Amino acid sequence: MPNIANTIFGAPSRRTLLKAAGAGTALAALGGRAFAQEKLKVAAIYTVPFEQQWVSRLHKAANTAKERGDIEYVATENVTNTDYERVMREYAEAGNKLILGEVFGVEDAARTVAKDYPDVAFLMGSSFKPDAALPNFATFDNYIQDASYLSGIIAGAMTKSKNIGMVGGYPIPEVNRLMNAFMAGVKESAPDTKFQVSFIGSWFDPPKAKETAFAQIDGGADLLYAERFGVSDAAKEKGVLAIGNVIDTQAEYPDTVVASALWHFEPTLDHAIAQVKAGTFKAEDYGLYSFMKAGGCSLAPLGTFDGKVPEEAKAKVAEKEKAIKDGSFTVEINDAEPKSS
Repeated sequence: MPNIANTIFGAPSRRTLLKAAGAGTALAALGGRAFAQEKLKVAAIYTVPFEQQWVSRLHKAANTAKERGDIEYVATENVTNTDYERVMREYAEAGNKLILGEVFGVEDAARTVAKDYPDVAFLMGSSFKPDAALPNFATFDNYIQDASYLSGIIAGAMTKSKNIGMVGGYPIPEVNRLMNAFMAGVKESAPDTKFQVSFIGSWFDPPKAKETAFAQIDGGADLLYAERFGVSDAAKEKGVLAIGNVIDTQAEYPDTVVASALWHFEPTLDHAIAQVKAGTFKAEDYGLYSFMKAGGCSLAPLGTFDGKVPEEAKAKVAEKEKAIKDGSFTVEINDAEPKSS
């Protein structure tokens, strides 16, 4: 990764410009004039590796926009919470006009930085909502409950023991809502299913997730919900099935991963890019761009399991997917911590 500290020297201070122009007009002026004919400078700050499920979707969308020629893009991975504010400030001082990241553990510090750089747009993954008093700080989350619900329908049709293990990172809203939607989908196919729910207290600890999954298999689970890396490894090793989350790993686990709920971050990021370029970026909740009807999520192709999933389950998935997209059916957004049954 480039050392961004080496890139900021000589960059004009955006705060200096604001003193002359005023915060409100500076965003519009910079958006309307400076970005109209040139690529938007975008930076991202991630607390985990690029390959981690959640972050990988942000990174992929940003690289897609870069390849289209819409943006310049730099990113830093594995930034600790204690270092996050410093990196945010360096990227802001370096002239980036849109800064992307996830601030679940550094919410207050991130919003303080945004206040200090009112001409920079910040689009941050957050459990909290945007504040109109901080107009350059928008929030998003992975509202992919629609796809999670559909993957649950498949899972309910594939479990024989009617015992499903679920391993998550932390019991926070963005994890809870996906687990709850998955469980609701399972009950569409197998209402008597029991669930074992565990959280490992980490966003990236594959060995711990694997060991937790082993314990659930020992507890009778014949299918696992792989919210974290490591779970599918346990499933493969023990010969049980898994359902993926956020990304599709069936190519690595062709006999293990039945289906996956995919997150597509492109609609979220593309909206932000357009808003910054137009000078109309504001404190907006970007969560809706992850909904299925916005193109923000989907059920991965069944691939190697296409002939193994019962036709009745596939028909139900198709029916529910159509209803979700046309608005006649809404998957409940339940942020409460899921419990074992």
